[in-house]
Amino acid sequence: MKLTAEDFRNWEHKSITLLGMSGVGKTRLAMMLRHNGWFHYSGDYRIGTRYLDEPILDNIKSKAMEIPFLRDLLRTDSIYILNNITVDNLAPVSSFLGKLGNPEKGGQALREFKRRQALHHQAEIAAMRDVPEFIRKAQQIYGYKHFINDAGGSVCELDDPATTKVLADHTLILYIKATDKDEKELIRRAEREPKPLYYREAFLDQQLAEYMAQGQLAYIAQIDPDQFVRWMFPRLFYSRIPRYEAIAGQYGYSITTDELWQVKSPADFITLVEQAIKRKGS
Repeated sequence: MKLTAEDFRNWEHKSITLLGMSGVGKTRLAMMLRHNGWFHYSGDYRIGTRYLDEPILDNIKSKAMEIPFLRDLLRTDSIYILNNITVDNLAPVSSFLGKLGNPEKGGQALREFKRRQALHHQAEIAAMRDVPEFIRKAQQIYGYKHFINDAGGSVCELDDPATTKVLADHTLILYIKATDKDEKELIRRAEREPKPLYYREAFLDQQLAEYMAQGQLAYIAQIDPDQFVRWMFPRLFYSRIPRYEAIAGQYGYSITTDELWQVKSPADFITLVEQAIKRKGS
């Protein structure tokens, strides 16, 4: 959605999609806005509670079935398992996505890993296509004036122009670009705490072949899952930047993490968005 700064200022029901890598501050900003009268739509929460709920539970149940005591209780319906996903706790989504590599270290075989990646891809498309309906619900059912779409870091990987257009038609897209300093910090954080990630299949195949060749590995099971994530993260990070920039260039606007850290209130945020619009207009 393209607007002038004045149009944005006068927009009665502001709807914004935040775009950027995990860790740049999207959720921190969305939560601040949520506590100040904005409807917070979390793409990952929608994925976990609506589109991957059953696969996530199946994954947890399969782990429980490996324990004889729990297996017997599950088989006799003596216990049941539920997800406790919240906007603040998306660990079940992350644990379902998992990591590639040695099963003795919690890794997955390539076929299963790709199956889960594909399910996540489909779920993310569906969650983003739900945005217009949730904008309506936010206003008509819950009485919120403004709407913030806290999109996952992999939205730029969807390769689905129709979904991107849905977001562009109904929201102002705002890309949060990490400064050089914050880029380095995000990479250091990924090295300290390697977390499951989504990869486009073509990108995964290309990088995996290189990783296997470098390490002289013959089998996927020889991969250390955490080490692979540490190796992949910088490559994934820099592969996504031109994708974010292309979306922002065609459909939206950009701010930096340094600018975002200065935002302390909804009024600060509105001012920052107006500045981003003016900057692109000039």
